[in-house]
Amino acid sequence: MTEKREYGADQIQILEGLEAVRKRPGMYIGSTSERGLHHLVYEIVDNSVDEALAGFCKHIHVEINEDNTITVTDDGRGIPTGINQKAGIPAVEVVFTILHAGGKFGGGGYKVSGGLHGVGASVVNALSEWLDVQVRRDGQIWQQRYERGKTMYPLKPVGTYDDGITGTKVTFKPDASIFETVIFNYNTLRTRLRETAFLTKALKITLTDHREGKEKEEVFHYEGGIAEFVTYLNRSKQSLYPDVIECEGIVNGIKVEVAMQHNDSYEESCYSFVNNVITPEGGTHLTGFRNALTKIVNNYAKEHGLLKENEDALSGDDIREGLTSIISIKIEEPQFEGQTKQKLGNSEARGAVDSVVSEQLERFLEEHPDAAKIICNKSIDARRARDAARKARDLTRRKSALDSFSLPGKLADCSDKDRSKCEIFIVEGDSAGGSAKTARSRATQAILPLRGKILNVEKAREDRIYDNAEIRSMITAFGTGIHDDFDISKLRYDKIIIMTDADVDGAHIATLMLTFLYRFMPELIKQGHVYLATPPLYKVEKNKKVWYAYSDEELNKIITEIGRDQNNKIQRYKGLGEMDAEQLWETTMDPERRILKRVNMDEDNPSDVEVTFSVLMGDKVEPRREFIEENAKYVQNLDV
Repeated sequence: MTEKREYGADQIQILEGLEAVRKRPGMYIGSTSERGLHHLVYEIVDNSVDEALAGFCKHIHVEINEDNTITVTDDGRGIPTGINQKAGIPAVEVVFTILHAGGKFGGGGYKVSGGLHGVGASVVNALSEWLDVQVRRDGQIWQQRYERGKTMYPLKPVGTYDDGITGTKVTFKPDASIFETVIFNYNTLRTRLRETAFLTKALKITLTDHREGKEKEEVFHYEGGIAEFVTYLNRSKQSLYPDVIECEGIVNGIKVEVAMQHNDSYEESCYSFVNNVITPEGGTHLTGFRNALTKIVNNYAKEHGLLKENEDALSGDDIREGLTSIISIKIEEPQFEGQTKQKLGNSEARGAVDSVVSEQLERFLEEHPDAAKIICNKSIDARRARDAARKARDLTRRKSALDSFSLPGKLADCSDKDRSKCEIFIVEGDSAGGSAKTARSRATQAILPLRGKILNVEKAREDRIYDNAEIRSMITAFGTGIHDDFDISKLRYDKIIIMTDADVDGAHIATLMLTFLYRFMPELIKQGHVYLATPPLYKVEKNKKVWYAYSDEELNKIITEIGRDQNNKIQRYKGLGEMDAEQLWETTMDPERRILKRVNMDEDNPSDVEVTFSVLMGDKVEPRREFIEENAKYVQNLDV
């Protein structure tokens, strides 16, 4: 019998103060994972950046303290400490305890601001075990403390200063009862703060880690602003001309900054920002940039005889091949599509960016004829390659239609028609592929063996991609198509599992495959369909009992438990081919016992993902050597 529940006026809940944030934290910071944890730091830093954008802050210091709390200090004006007449409490208390309160809603506090909804400081307060704020203003130092969003005592003076340095200092401890982890990642913060410094010309940001064994400090300070950002992004590639093209101006109150430079790669790397907030889905400012770029390059190519009279105009895709660009605008009232600020909607931004870029890019091309010719010729070459790729793609489509359902011959497909239950293992080598085909569950597990290392797509155009048999096999097996043809609704498997040997070659092959997926099917990664299998490193036998170890630490633990003696047999697996089908199944393929690592993409810091792939897979050795030296301490189980 169904229980009847009363539903009347008293069943309507009212959440007081910041209780709503603690009840549904994901609504305010996206998630309670590590990503959400770091979002707390960004919210406080963004408030300080708004002071910099207003012209009052020159230095922001972010500290990871020994107890894993965070301190953010700026030399801005200091949050106002006077009584807010409407709330009847000090303005600083309003900022930290009341949602949708701040100087960003037309009150004259900020002309431009990244904080759209005014929930930043109060949300951080609500999701912290405690938060302490100190304000230096008008010669006085003021302090207030909160615990889980509740004010512990009235704002009080705790000292004076005579050095003339005003500002705000916020220290907080994330609430461990809310977050999955409260351990901050230095590299994650470094990436975001470096990007923020690039976007705010001349602002200095210091990041310090005080934790024992992790002590480190870096300063990010870029007088060149976004032009230096482009140079940084291109550092592992070969620039095609020496100067970064810079376009800057103010149109109808909108400040426009654009920096761009072509390199010898075949991928476009474009990042757009509004008031220092990244807009992953672009918007009107990005449209204005692309329109201006396509128009001006075509005009130049025709006027200087690089395009013949009867030739079609170059497409935007052709011109943007190998282009790294940053589009950053500052606008008083940004209108975003959706609360996530993914896409700018202001129609006036399109015209402002188009106007600034058109005028200044045209002047650059006329003043730098060598660079202009390089840009036009690269675009013309890109069009030829794109035409060849289209013919190869059309041929693939026709062939598929004629073959009714043309799957790769070496694919051992699964029989279940429910895609949500199906998975495909991309296996290195025919030997391991044979074991995997024998071991698999035929209903739900498909096996696609690859012969050797696939093409490094970081160094190849799309026409060469279609010519590569191994990549063609993956494209056909997945069913989604690539680039403009990509359609995730046609994905034939819920999980794409990369299964390679646990050695340097295996890691290289996995990286080649991830590079291909990132460049041509990024949505597969973003939507959580890509995984790495984790084969064991060791097999331990004693008295007919078997254990598998996936790390040196695990091996030592097993040996400690079973005792060290001559009856122990330890086998170090050099490759998947050394395992028979039964061993491969129970260690790496059995859904009940295997370890899968899902591949995630840091969508908060897309430029860092871009740099990582271009550094690892590009031609330049020096950036790769620096990357390896910097990250070597994080590597485990590497064969040498």
